[in-house]
This record gives sequence, structure tokens and C-alpha cells, in this order.
Amino acid sequence: MENKQIEKVSCLIIGSGPAGYTAAIYAARANMKPVLYQGIQPGGQLTITTEVENYPGYPDGIQGPEMMVHFEKQAARMGTDIRYGLATKVDFSTRPLKVEIDEEKWIEADSVIISTGASAKWLGLESEQRLNGYGVSACAVCDGFFFKGKEVAIIGAGDTAAEEALYLSKICSTVHMLVRKDQMRASKIMQDRVLQTPNIKIYWNSEADEVLGDKKVEGLRIHNNKTGEKTEIPLSAFFVAIGHQPNSDIFKGWLNMDETGYLLTIPGTSKTNVEGVFAAGDVQDKIYRQAVTAAGSGCMAALDAERYLGEKGLH
Repeated sequence: MENKQIEKVSCLIIGSGPAGYTAAIYAARANMKPVLYQGIQPGGQLTITTEVENYPGYPDGIQGPEMMVHFEKQAARMGTDIRYGLATKVDFSTRPLKVEIDEEKWIEADSVIISTGASAKWLGLESEQRLNGYGVSACAVCDGFFFKGKEVAIIGAGDTAAEEALYLSKICSTVHMLVRKDQMRASKIMQDRVLQTPNIKIYWNSEADEVLGDKKVEGLRIHNNKTGEKTEIPLSAFFVAIGHQPNSDIFKGWLNMDETGYLLTIPGTSKTNVEGVFAAGDVQDKIYRQAVTAAGSGCMAALDAERYLGEKGLH
């Protein structure tokens, strides 16, 4: 930590999606004087979605980026010190806990709330990025409703992809499901349910070449990687379900995580294996991954942190 400036804070929040901002609202109201660093994507995954219709309290729906502006303003109004900056390294070996920001300064914190979220994995197609939010989505539960009665496609072969295909099959007329190999990775029970659903059409050994459409998704060009045959499917939406990557790399070696990098918390709490370090939102939740569940876990983290600081005589 030589030659770097050091700042001491009571509660440091890393990340600025629904989990981080909700934690900040609760921590600020409890007079914990939280400092929040927004990270690489201020507002988190919601800033790349368009319409959000399933968050309670917005009867007419709201744009994802606008909703995150509301969260930020509320956190600021309660007294959160909101800053641009990225956590680049941590040292949880001693008290206070230490977090490096932008590789240039260290924060010493009595408590740390991690809400760094997760990032959807994408195929890496230019058309996929261009039409992201205009029919291309990584969340069927969030966006399937907008394509009621329409034809859609989904790519993926795991349990999440199978679950999302089944979810879409109840809303959409036809679900074209692309599986890159000749079998799925999903559990047997999920595979059976998919195979028994008449409006899910499976394309084995198939990959996406390009999402078609100018201003919105109008179709998908795919190829069979065994025969080389190309097919164009007209549709209104394309869902990418090839997994998420939790943003947890800087905590490797310090915090317990599962094999894919999701932080492990003590069930029923937001506590990690390091005392005074709490985790909320998609960085520790690979099951629900909704704005409302992330916000709820942000609230839990702030309450857990407040109790911890009180027990240690630090608040």
C-alpha cells in the first residue's frame, strides 16, 4: 500500500445496480455514511435493458436506465457519497478491510458490501450488440412478455436455457431453440419437458450467424455445424441463454465462491466467509437474477452490516 493515498470509511459499497443502491439507501438512513463506487457499468445490467414492466410500483413500466437514475438519486438524497471508480484489488487479511480503487488509492473500511453483479455472456456478433434491447435479450423472464404470440428464438443448452425456453413457450407462438451440439447439458427432467413441449422446435448442432433486422429483430440466420446448411428463420426476438459471469474476480482467494465464481453467502443472510464483508445481488444469486430480488438482498446486506458494526462497537 506504499505511496498510495488512504481513506477511512465506515461502510464501502462496491457496485451500483439495484442491490448496491438499495444497500446505500438503507445504510445512509442508518447513518453509516456509506461510500459507493459505481464500477465499470454505473446502474448495472438494467442500463442495457429498455422497458422494465415487472418492478413493483411502476404501473406503466419504466425504461431500465431511467429507473437506475431514480435509484441513484434516492441513494444520494439519503446522504450516500456516490463516486465513479472501479475496485481493482482487495486485502481482507486485516482490519480495517482494504479495497483498492482504480489502482491508485486504498479505502480502509469497517464494512464492505459487494454488489458487483454479473454480466451476461454474449455470442459476440455485431448484429447481436446492435439490436440489444430491440429484440435481442439475455433475459426471457424480463422481456418475453413483449413478444406475446410471436415467434422467437433462444440459444443455449443448459438448465437456464431450457427453463427460459419453457417460459417463452407459454407466451410465444413458436420457440426456435438452437443447441450447438447434438445433445443438451440440461438435466434430464428439463430436457424431457422441452422435448415434450409442442411449440418448442429444437435445432441440433446449430449456431447463430447473424441476427437479421435493421431497427429491430426480424429474423435469424443459422447454420448447422455438421452439414454446413444455412437457414433463415423469421422471428421477433432472439434470447441468448449461454450463461452469466459473476463479476467476482478480484475476490478470488479471499471469499468463498462456487465453481463458476458466484460468491457464497451464509443461507438466510448476506454474510460471506470474511467477517464484515457482505454480498448482495447477482454476484451471489444465480437463481433469480431479478431487479427486485437484487434490491431485496441489498437491503439485507445493509441491515447485516449495520448489525455487525453495532456489535463491534464501530457504529
